[in-house]
Amino acid sequence: MGRTRLIVWQGTDEWRAESAAVELYEDGLRATGTQIGADYRVDYELDATLEGFVTNELTVTARGEGWSRALTLRREQMGDDVLDCDLALSPLTNAMPILRHRLHEEPGGVDFTMAWVDVPSLTVHTAQQRYEHVALGVVRYSDDSFSADLEPDRDGLVVRYPGLAERAG
Repeated sequence: MGRTRLIVWQGTDEWRAESAAVELYEDGLRATGTQIGADYRVDYELDATLEGFVTNELTVTARGEGWSRALTLRREQMGDDVLDCDLALSPLTNAMPILRHRLHEEPGGVDFTMAWVDVPSLTVHTAQQRYEHVALGVVRYSDDSFSADLEPDRDGLVVRYPGLAERAG
């Protein structure tokens, strides 16, 4: 049985809010959440309960004025070298690589190929990302064009993501 955390983030780069109910297990997580931007709403369900916080499935719906889209991304569609999904603009999906390697607590750095899901188009691309322990409670995220020092809590869930979002309240 997991432990549930209710989290709300607010955008720091533009108006955006996200809430998620996150069930944490020893070796995985499940989450349901909603992200709201100025002209869209995204609802998602994430199952990252395969051994080592590996993504099993991500289901996403996106809606705006006069349009809607849906995506289901399953483990077998992602390929053997892609362990995680990364939902754009969401601090939640940074948790899986951080937790898998305990980078919020222990030294190390790991390169990943992610199934990156654009919001609100829901198009999927592979993306090269690096997560690196900087200090206790600080993990550097970087890709080809961006870098930020994330501040996860003791559970590995992001509290502050400079240039993107921070916890509300």
